[in-house]
Amino acid sequence: MTLAPESTGLLATLPGRMYTDPGVFAEEQRRIFESLWFCAVRAADLARPGAFRTVQVGRESVLVTRNHRGGFGAFLNVCRHRGARLCTEESGAAGRALRCPYHAWTYDLDGRLTAAPNLRRMPGVDPGERGLLPVRLREWLGYVWVCLAEEPPSFEETVIAAVTERLGDPAAVARYAVDGLALGRRIRYDVAANWKLIVENFMECYHCATIHPELTEVLPEFADGFAVQYFVGHGAAFADEVTGFTVDGGDGFAPLAGLAAEQDRRYYAVTVRPQVFLNLVPDHVIVHRMFPMAADRTVVDCDWLYAPDVVASGADLDRSVELFHRVNAQDFAACERTQPAMDSRAYRAGGVLVPTEHHIGEFHRWVTGRLRPQGHPEPGHRPPSPPERPRTGPAAAGALPDGGTSASP
Repeated sequence: MTLAPESTGLLATLPGRMYTDPGVFAEEQRRIFESLWFCAVRAADLARPGAFRTVQVGRESVLVTRNHRGGFGAFLNVCRHRGARLCTEESGAAGRALRCPYHAWTYDLDGRLTAAPNLRRMPGVDPGERGLLPVRLREWLGYVWVCLAEEPPSFEETVIAAVTERLGDPAAVARYAVDGLALGRRIRYDVAANWKLIVENFMECYHCATIHPELTEVLPEFADGFAVQYFVGHGAAFADEVTGFTVDGGDGFAPLAGLAAEQDRRYYAVTVRPQVFLNLVPDHVIVHRMFPMAADRTVVDCDWLYAPDVVASGADLDRSVELFHRVNAQDFAACERTQPAMDSRAYRAGGVLVPTEHHIGEFHRWVTGRLRPQGHPEPGHRPPSPPERPRTGPAAAGALPDGGTSASP
């Protein structure tokens, strides 16, 4: 990464091929998404024993189950007999067992092989050695996170630290009680763009005044185009006349119980690399999960989470959901406009980052470091903590980006 001439204050970006080359994408799948903690499913989506979900993590299909003890299991979605995909549906109910549709090898919800045709006639086969291959998992913020690495990085030092270091207070995210919230709305976006373009978009607000008119009405500091990702604990303030995080700035719902006074009328955002964006406002939480499918395709699931009584009451969520749905649509359209140019000879050497985007350069260094066979950071490596934001004086001219700060494992 090199600086352009000092008089311009511009920083070079990644070259275009990093967003289009299938070989680069395959290495990203292996060295990033299959090596770090990956937010797979919302725990409440597996409410009953026997429920399962399949999730694409890097190059692997991962099967997440709820067992009859109420816990979770995660396994590679591959039958140990001849390699058939065990579950082909995205979700379903398996009852008490998972049965391969090819040769009927059958596994319990903990992945143990329990039955197979003629198994008793094969004394040399030890069922204990033919169970589904397990995947490490953790449950946090109401989601099941998985890691395919043989030696996963510390969950506390990567995922949890990414959130607590950004918010500046280990108790800050706990006050939102995210794991106790209810799903009000989920929208899936199929974006024809490389996953890195989406991360970069969420990291900066240089574009906010141009494409996010509704958001900048609610959060006026965003119109300045400056990002404040590296200021610990800063949340973007609502406009004086705004009463809620809604598409028209009108009333939302009662603040979540337990929030501190400084969390009211503020928007906070965090990016947990490689694929989660967490957005916190007084009356709800928005969680984006990215699923990179190809060099030029990324699926994004966006969850809007509310207090359980709000969802149970059948309250109209449309004005609340519509604000960030528009932001998502505007952002993803911009990413899709950018993706084709990554193949252009005009972008062969890349583009430039203006000073308000320079922090994206750290993300680029993180990506290239992860891909470097020798000398790339260990899975548990983290960059130095961001500096404390001054506690006095007006907020620095800047805008927390609509997807937030980026803190890497």
